[in-house]
Amino acid sequence: MMNPSRAGAVFLVALVALPSGSTNAEVKSVSSDGFVAVHSRRIDAAPEKIYAALPAVDRWWDSEHTWSGDAHNLSLKAEAGSCFCEKWKDGEVEHGRVIMVMRDQMLRLQSALGPLQGRAVTGVLTFQLKPDEGSGTKATLLTLSYVVNGASVSGLDKSAAPVDNVLKEQFERLVRYVETGKPTP
Repeated sequence: MMNPSRAGAVFLVALVALPSGSTNAEVKSVSSDGFVAVHSRRIDAAPEKIYAALPAVDRWWDSEHTWSGDAHNLSLKAEAGSCFCEKWKDGEVEHGRVIMVMRDQMLRLQSALGPLQGRAVTGVLTFQLKPDEGSGTKATLLTLSYVVNGASVSGLDKSAAPVDNVLKEQFERLVRYVETGKPTP
């Protein structure tokens, strides 16, 4: 099992190693004291199926983006006040706290993910599900949004694209998990 400080360093290096000059259309706004990232996709599945997959974070989150190095150490309950936590032999971390639950419609967490936690910023991670039955099939528009705010010294403008890239990867893994039962292609 990976040392927690090593895992944190791996996560941070992965974020820093991403090209800083690249643009990511998913980052809707960015400044030194905050950013908003949004990912949306229409999925051929009922909202209930997608909603049920959200708390199964240990099955779709990438182990590379955990402190322990193993996504099986993650847990999440879709209940207000519940912890999005990671526990392993030598440590534990609260990645977020559930602040809003609307069954089959929305799951919202207060969360400063990864290296953002050490910057004393506030983040709100929302998974919103809207039925999309216009095509005649049971489908859902799944939207992930992440709103992060802090002091201007937080330098969030430099972190927005790398954090967004990690979120994009997790979002794609969630979509594949819902569609195929596996988070990887």
